[in-house]
Amino acid sequence: MPRKKQVDADKLIAAVKSGMPAKEVMAEFGFKTTAQMKALYYDALVEQGLAPAIAGKGGKAADDKKTRQIQVNKRGSLIVPAPMVEEFGFKEGEAFSVMHTKAGISLRRA
Repeated sequence: MPRKKQVDADKLIAAVKSGMPAKEVMAEFGFKTTAQMKALYYDALVEQGLAPAIAGKGGKAADDKKTRQIQVNKRGSLIVPAPMVEEFGFKEGEAFSVMHTKAGISLRRA
């Protein structure tokens, strides 16, 4: 997934509020699609506290839920989100033992 484009939130909000046409805003900030422009405008409004965050679009509730989940990819590898890795202090290459318990699954450092 490509890295999210960084824009100056104040300048983007000012450009939109001034009534600048969408094509000019897109050209000035280097947006390729109107969807990209709208998403970054919304993010700028949230960053400035001018609009509430929507759960599932970067809201705290969605972030907390996502960081507490581990996924299995096509190859069978477990994907642990970076915030969880940092929280528990996991190190690259660290080994773990996994056991099935009555309560669920137990993960211990080997």
